[in-house]
Amino acid sequence: MADDMHEKGYAIVPGILSAVQCRHFIELYDCPDSYRKTVTMARYRFGLGEYKYFAYPLPDIIQALREKLYAKLVPVANRWMNALNIETQFPEKLADLHKQCRDHHQCQPTPLILKYGKGGFNTLHQDLYGDIYFPIQTVFFLTEPDEDFTGGEFVLTQQTSRAQSKAIVLKPRKGDMLMMTTHFRPVKGSRGYYRANMKHGVSEVHSGQRYTMGIIFHDAVS
Repeated sequence: MADDMHEKGYAIVPGILSAVQCRHFIELYDCPDSYRKTVTMARYRFGLGEYKYFAYPLPDIIQALREKLYAKLVPVANRWMNALNIETQFPEKLADLHKQCRDHHQCQPTPLILKYGKGGFNTLHQDLYGDIYFPIQTVFFLTEPDEDFTGGEFVLTQQTSRAQSKAIVLKPRKGDMLMMTTHFRPVKGSRGYYRANMKHGVSEVHSGQRYTMGIIFHDAVS
């Protein structure tokens, strides 16, 4: 998976969440006490749909995933920094990253759940939230494509130097986890590695309801 991340900027890990866990998070969507903020995408021209940011303290399973996944992804992130000759090195523990966030007034949790109905979509974007950001994030797919919804493919775009952008279309299944770059990834060229910016979004949902959960490791200003 680390090699996939380095070569492509993303990797899919199948079957991380069980069907019961997926259903639990979907049911949790309607529990307002779990969240700090709700965003209607159309209001900000982000797309068509809705998402909610979890409040601290996070649900136990999200906190555990956030801590354990961060520890596994730090070596990949630091490998990227070395390849691109960027001096930044990320700490081994999530708590130390969050201390850096607090020092830059980034104190709000960023894990979230997203909901799309028919016609829903998400425009291409990057989840940065402030000066301090971890270069990898994860998405968990809570519904089954072609059963719970149709359309709604996950889209990545890579901006290649002196060329047109590359589109990558993914269709993970319920319970799968997608690891992907938050902002950029290293691409090997004839003179070494260069930085390729990437964005992500969701294509239009044709029918049904699509739910995903994002775990982002850095915190937000607001």
